[in-house]
This record gives sequence, structure tokens and C-alpha cells, in this order.
Amino acid sequence: MKTGRKKEKKRDFADYFRKIKERAKESRVYTRHQLVGLEMAELLDDRAHKSLYIKLAKEFNEDRLLSLAKSIAEKKNIKNKGAYFMAIWQKEKDDEDSHRRR
Repeated sequence: MKTGRKKEKKRDFADYFRKIKERAKESRVYTRHQLVGLEMAELLDDRAHKSLYIKLAKEFNEDRLLSLAKSIAEKKNIKNKGAYFMAIWQKEKDDEDSHRRR
């Protein structure tokens, strides 16, 4: 009888983990900046850094970031679109900061 309960517990445990994995696959987008950040990660083929793009979208102009990501995504000769995006974004941000200081 004890072995029957152990098998049942193992099966329940496996079912629980299966449910957890399924829930993790579902999108939990609650705000616009989360959506924009995820869309940028997709456009730039850089899902590994989606949290970075979400943070950028939260702190800066979402439309401007998304526009830049879309323009970079259209370029076929760029191997690492995420790195290229960050280089262009940093340059734009630095240029904007230098204009504000004047």
C-alpha cells in the first residue's frame, strides 16, 4: 500500500511541474512598456535580453525605441541586431544629452 501512495505522489509531483512549465509559457504582459520591450526583442532577434528592452521602454520614449528597432530589423546585413541597436541607441542618447547641456 505504501508503494501505491509513493507512485501517486510522484505522479502528482510530475503533474504539478508540467502545469508550472505550461504557465511559464503564457505571456504575462500587463503594461505597454512590457509589450514594447518584448516586441523589440522579437524584432531584433534577441529574446535573451528581453528584460533589457522592457527596461528601456519603461525609461525612454517607447515609440522612438520601437521605431529604431523596426528600422534595424529591416536591415538584412546586420548579424547581431541587438548589439547594433544598443550602439545606435547609446549614440542617439549621448547626442541628445550633449544638446541638453548646451
